[in-house]
Amino acid sequence: MKQETAERPKRINNPQGMRARILDVAADLFQRNGYNATSVHDVVRGAATTGGALHHHFATKKALGLAVIAERVAREVDETAIQPIATAPSAAAGIRTVFNGVADVLERNRAVSGCPLNNLALELSLADADFREAVNAVFDRWRAALSSRLRADRPDLDASRSHDLATLVVASYSGAMAMAKASQSAEPLRACAKQLQTLFAS
Repeated sequence: MKQETAERPKRINNPQGMRARILDVAADLFQRNGYNATSVHDVVRGAATTGGALHHHFATKKALGLAVIAERVAREVDETAIQPIATAPSAAAGIRTVFNGVADVLERNRAVSGCPLNNLALELSLADADFREAVNAVFDRWRAALSSRLRADRPDLDASRSHDLATLVVASYSGAMAMAKASQSAEPLRACAKQLQTLFAS
């Protein structure tokens, strides 16, 4: 009769799960500390992984940074700023919802770490052409989606006018977030929401 032995737990191999965890940790660290102040070791430690595992998915820190922009920052912009406007009764109502909704979150958190896209744009755009293109691609997609929604609401708007209005909205959000970070107050977002509402009402 065979002696019973305790089964060893099977090692779970989940490369995609590990990759996602690394991206999540890196995105959080870049947001809180900045890209340049975050080391690969910081990401390895935060993700509870090894340097080899990280380098299996991202050959360099730059590759990791570009992936964070494409897969985490762009997704956050989509969820926070694009989809709420696309599904709102009107572009104006969606814009108000976005600005005031983010302000509500900042006030609940009692801290403002800034817009992830803004933070990386300011830190990296002049330092590296690849980062500049990646960040600008997110801004372009944001403006294009907003411009399209504005024209759907107002067929009389030509492409140039809707693009300029979309640029104004994105610039207002980005500037308000920078001011909110500096003041640790959501007031700039609410002020911009109010003035944009007046503009679109007219």
